[in-house]
Amino acid sequence: MKLPVVNHQDYVAKINDDNKFPIRKFGELANYLINQKIVDRFYKPNYCSEKTLSRAHSLEYIASIKKKTIDTKSQKKIGFPINDSVVNRSFRATGGTVLASKLAIDHRIACNTAGGSHHATYNEGAGYCVFNDVAVATRYLQSKGYVKNVLIVDLDVHQGNGTSDIFKNDKSVFTFSMHCKSNYPAKKNKGDLDVSLDDNIEDEEYLKKLKDNILLLNKEKYDFVFYVAGVDIHLNDRLGKLKISEDGIKRRDEMIINNFFEKNIPICGVLGGGYNKDFETLVRLHAILHKTCASVI
Repeated sequence: MKLPVVNHQDYVAKINDDNKFPIRKFGELANYLINQKIVDRFYKPNYCSEKTLSRAHSLEYIASIKKKTIDTKSQKKIGFPINDSVVNRSFRATGGTVLASKLAIDHRIACNTAGGSHHATYNEGAGYCVFNDVAVATRYLQSKGYVKNVLIVDLDVHQGNGTSDIFKNDKSVFTFSMHCKSNYPAKKNKGDLDVSLDDNIEDEEYLKKLKDNILLLNKEKYDFVFYVAGVDIHLNDRLGKLKISEDGIKRRDEMIINNFFEKNIPICGVLGGGYNKDFETLVRLHAILHKTCASVI
C-alpha cells in the first residue's frame, strides 16, 4: 500500500512577491514526492465547511476571512494579504488536514502536504496561520465519534500557542510542544506539556530531550495523534535559531512515527514551518516526513 497523501494546487496561493513566506514549497513538494516515487497520486481535498471550521474558530472570524473584511492590522498579524487566492488556500488546506485525518483513521497513517497552522487561535490568525487546521481536524474527528482522546505533537521551532489556547480547557486533547525558548511568539501560552529549548541546541541533546518526553507521553492512552513536523529547527533555517542537521530531522521523524505506528495509534502528519535559506533543501527536508511515513507501511 502507498502512503495516503493529500495535496491540491490551491495550496500555492498568490501573495506579494516580496513576502518572506516560501509559498512555492507546497507545489514543489508535491512534484518532489511524485518524482521520488514516494507517492503516485494525491488525494484531493474539498474546501473545509464553515460548520467544521466553527468547531475551532468563531463564526465572526471565519466570515471575516471568507468575505475578506478582516482589517489591515489583523492581516499584518497573519503575514499574508487576505485575497481570493489566500482565502481559497486557507479553506482548502484546512480541508486537506481534515481529509488526511480521515485517511489516517482508515489506513493508520496519512499526511497532508500543508498544515500545522498552529498560531491561529479561536478568534484570529497570526504568524502565517489563518485557520488552525489541526485543531479543526481534531474537533471534526471527535464530533464524528471516530476518536475521543487526541495527542498533538508539535515539533515546529515555534510554540504551538494557538493550538494550546484553543484546547486549554479541553482535557480530551493533550498538546505537546517542543520549541525554541527565545523564538516567536514572544509570549508563550501554557500547553499540557511544553519543552523550551535554548538557542543553538544540536542533534544529540535535542533527540535525547525528545526521547525522554516521548516516554512521558507513552504513559497515557490516545486514540489518535497529529504530528506537526516543522523543519524550521534546521541549522540553515532563516527563522529557526537551532542547529539541527538534516540527519537529526530524519531521526526525529523516525522516532515519532515509529513510536506511535508500532502502538497501532492512527497518526496524521502535517508540514509545520520551514524557511530554509536554500529552497531545494527546504523541499527535501519537508519530504522527510512523507518518506518516513511511507517506510512504515
